[in-house]
Amino acid sequence: MKGFLIITICLVASTSLISYAYNAYVVTNKLVVENISKEEEETKISHILFGIAGSAKTWTNRSRYSELWWRPNVTRGFVWLDEKPQENEPWPETSPPYRVSEDTSNFEYTCWFGNRTAVRIARIVKESFELGLKNVRWFVMGDDDTVFFPENLVTVLAKYDHNQMYYIGGNSESVEQNVICSYTMAYGGGGIAISYPLAAELVKILDGCINRYHYLCNSDQRIGGCMAEIGVPLTNEHGFHQMDINGSARGLLAAHPVAPLVSLHHLDMLYPLIPSMSRVESVKKVIEAYNKDPSRTMQHSLCYDLKRNWSVSVSWGYTVQLYPWLMNVKELETPIRTFKTWIGSKEPFTFNTRPNYVELCKRPIEYYLDQVVDLPNGETLISYSTIIGESNEQCENQHYKPALAVHMVNVTAPMLSPKVWRKAPRRQCCEVINDIGSVLHIKIRGCNQWESVTPPFHDKYGDFAYFQRKIHPVMNRSRNLELVLERSANLDP
Repeated sequence: MKGFLIITICLVASTSLISYAYNAYVVTNKLVVENISKEEEETKISHILFGIAGSAKTWTNRSRYSELWWRPNVTRGFVWLDEKPQENEPWPETSPPYRVSEDTSNFEYTCWFGNRTAVRIARIVKESFELGLKNVRWFVMGDDDTVFFPENLVTVLAKYDHNQMYYIGGNSESVEQNVICSYTMAYGGGGIAISYPLAAELVKILDGCINRYHYLCNSDQRIGGCMAEIGVPLTNEHGFHQMDINGSARGLLAAHPVAPLVSLHHLDMLYPLIPSMSRVESVKKVIEAYNKDPSRTMQHSLCYDLKRNWSVSVSWGYTVQLYPWLMNVKELETPIRTFKTWIGSKEPFTFNTRPNYVELCKRPIEYYLDQVVDLPNGETLISYSTIIGESNEQCENQHYKPALAVHMVNVTAPMLSPKVWRKAPRRQCCEVINDIGSVLHIKIRGCNQWESVTPPFHDKYGDFAYFQRKIHPVMNRSRNLELVLERSANLDP
C-alpha cells in the first residue's frame, strides 16, 4: 500500500511536471511566434522617422511644400531649424514639429563657395537617432522644399530588410552635378533613407567625418563620405527625384521610369507642373490623383490608335501626350528635353532625352490632369484636358487636324497594388477604346502574356517611314547611316 502510494504520488508529480512543461512550452512558443510576427510585421509609415532640413527665417514660405505631404499624428519626425522661431508666431499644426539643431560652430568647414549650414544639416540624422524614439526602422532626410509621397516611400523601403545596413536614394539628373559631387551618394533634396543599423554605425563616426571632409561643400557629400568609410554603397531607387534641372519638368515626368514616385525636389526652381496653375496648386492637383492610387501615380503607359495612326503616351495622374503619327516605343519612352541642366546647359543628363521641337507640327498635343473620379467597379477615371489659352497657334498639317479636335482624354485604370513593385518591373499596357466627338477614351491594364507595344510599320520606306524621318529624324546616327547606305544601294544602276 505504501509502495502504491509512492508510485501514485510520483505519477501525479510527473503528470504535473509534464503539464507544466507543456504549458510553459506553449506559452514560450506563443511569445516566440508573437515576437517573430512582430519582427516580420510589414514596414509602415510609423516605422519611418523624417528629418527635414529647414530654417526659421524661410519656413513660413517653404512649409507650403512640406504641408502637402505631412500628416499630423500619422507621419513621424521633425523639421530641424537653425534657431528657435519667433514666439509671437504660433507654430502651424499642419507642419511637422520642430527641433533646434545643436551648435556646429566648432566644426571645420573650408569650402569657399558653399555654406557651412551643410554641417548642421549633415548632423540631422545623428540628432534624430539620439532622440532614442522607439520602433524606428528608417531615418529619412529631406529638405523643406522636398515633397515626399509617403505610401510609395513605404512601398520602396518595405522591399529591404531594415535589420541590414542600407543607404537608399538617387543621383542628380545633371551629369555636371554628379561629376562635381559624386555618383556614389544619395542627393539630400531627393531624399536619403538610412536603415536603423546603418544609422547606429553612422552616428559613431559622423562628427569625425564632418571634420575629415571639411573641404566638401554639401551635407549629402559628407554623409556619402561617411558611408564610404563604413563600406555601404548607395542603393539607387529611381523614384527619388533630386530635380537638378532648370525649366519645365513635364518632359521628365511625362516619361517617368518604371518605379514608384517617391519624391520631388526643387519645385520652386521649376515651372509649375501644370502650366495653368501656380507651383503649389499644380502639385496639389497631382496629389489628388496620388491619393486615389499612389502606386500608379506618374506611371508611364504607351499605346497606338491604329485606325488613325496615332501614338499615345500616358503619365497617369499627370499628363497625356497625343502624337498624330506613329512613333516607335524607344522614342516614346524617352523624355522630351523641356529642361536644361542645373547650370543651364542643354545637356548632358544621366538619362537619354530627345529634342523639344519649336515647330508646332513636331510637337505632341498635351493634356493635363483635370478631374479624378472613383468608378463603382473600383477603377479610377481621370480626365485630362488641353490648357485653354496657352497658345493660339496650331499646326496646319493634315496629320494634325483630326487630333486637334480632341479636347479631352479619359483614362480608366484599376488600382495598382503596391505588391506589384516586389516583382520584376514592367510598364503597364494601355489601349485606345473609342472616341466620342472631342473625347478620347483610353484604358490602362496589366500587359497580357506575349504582349508588346509594337508599331505596325508598313515598310522601311513607306509613307509613315518617310513622314517620320522628315519630321522626326531618328536619333540613332548609326541607324541613319544604315538607311542612307541601303537607299543608295537601291538607287545604283
